Amino acid sequence: MGNQLVWNERYNIGVDIIDKEHQKLFHILNKLFHFGRQDEKSQWVCQEAVKYFKDHTFQHFADEEAYMESINYAGLKMHKRIHKEFRERTLPALEQELKQTNYSKTSINHFLGVCAGWLVGHTLLEDHMIVSGDSAKHWKNLMSEEEQTVMGQTIVSLLYNMFQLESRLISNCYGGEKFGDGIYYRLIYSTKEKKSWEFFLIFEEQLIVNTIGSVMDSKSEAVNVMLMNAARYVARQLVERVKRHFPSSEKFEIREEQLLTYEQFQKVFEKRSPQYSLLFDTGKGYFAYCMTSTEMLQSEGGVSIITENAMTEVEKYLNQNKVEKTVLNQKKKLLVVDDSSFILKMMQELLDHDYEVITAKSGLSAIMGITLDRPDLILLDYEMPVCNGKQVLEMIRSEKEFTDIPVIFLTSHTDKESIKKVIALKPVGYLSKSLPSESVKKEIDHFFEKKMGDG
Repeated sequence: MGNQLVWNERYNIGVDIIDKEHQKLFHILNKLFHFGRQDEKSQWVCQEAVKYFKDHTFQHFADEEAYMESINYAGLKMHKRIHKEFRERTLPALEQELKQTNYSKTSINHFLGVCAGWLVGHTLLEDHMIVSGDSAKHWKNLMSEEEQTVMGQTIVSLLYNMFQLESRLISNCYGGEKFGDGIYYRLIYSTKEKKSWEFFLIFEEQLIVNTIGSVMDSKSEAVNVMLMNAARYVARQLVERVKRHFPSSEKFEIREEQLLTYEQFQKVFEKRSPQYSLLFDTGKGYFAYCMTSTEMLQSEGGVSIITENAMTEVEKYLNQNKVEKTVLNQKKKLLVVDDSSFILKMMQELLDHDYEVITAKSGLSAIMGITLDRPDLILLDYEMPVCNGKQVLEMIRSEKEFTDIPVIFLTSHTDKESIKKVIALKPVGYLSKSLPSESVKKEIDHFFEKKMGDG
């Protein structure tokens, strides 16, 4: 990790009781950074420091919630839910890791990385919404934590009953990140009143091979037409079982079934505000379940499947996936991290022909993307407003399996002092956003050519 968290005036939201506690939490984390750097550290000292951080965090949550209630803040319920998630799930999991490893340097770094990233992100995003009145629109329809938990348990139970999979829910805010070679399946249900439910089920290909393939005693190492058709109907049965948990579900009848490419799924998903967006690690591959409710039927994108054309369209879809996979396997994989949709689109258009380009709009989304689909190079915005490039790089380097992934910073500032700060973090390079597109492309090409030459 870095030397310390640096307090910045933009963290202040203008509410004295909240701002003072934020500064206190930054100070406590810096003490923990100091303890974590000591080779001869006392385990007892670390335990006490963690306890001190927890106590102050929980008191801060209580004070913040009391303030939000006093001003009738519209986002109070969601804000309390985020606090509860950190208090009851994230921190206990980190503490368990610390205890199991006897407070090893790696587990301390993991604790610090997660807590620092969470604190900075939450301070700049969620807490600033208290005074701005804004809200996270993409997640505005997300169901309550209790309902998410019940749905997660239901799907875990169904996956176990069907395939004896010991699955675990790893995110209840899956943001559409790519994982491995995926199959993107969509079911649309509607009523006579034109109300619509959309279900997205995303399977890592190896999950289908390892489950349905083993049941059917298939010798194929890839998803073929037979396995895909079996998977479609297993998915439909799973959705039918899940549907029973919703009121008035009998009014909804299946209207359309689609297979999507990742790009089609991404475009459709970005427009939706899901009620459920769950990501599971099944032990045999990743699986995501997303559901959204709309007042209008929206079936744009994807290959529409009906009984008459099912075999032909599934075969076309799989062949297309195979061709795309072959092409992508020959390309280097880039993860571009930037909070600007314009920059992401520009970089994708610039690099897409020669590279497989994955994008992320935040540090946490980047970490999820790296975990699910390891890139060959990360292009990282240094000046992101929530969790900046320095903090994201520290989180990446705190994970042993990510430390060797090269990172090039993207920066808007090219003055001597700014560049000095960037270089001090020891990335493999930096690129100015003001460079002409062809120069950016040339620099990235040169990086891989040099790497191949060194290899």
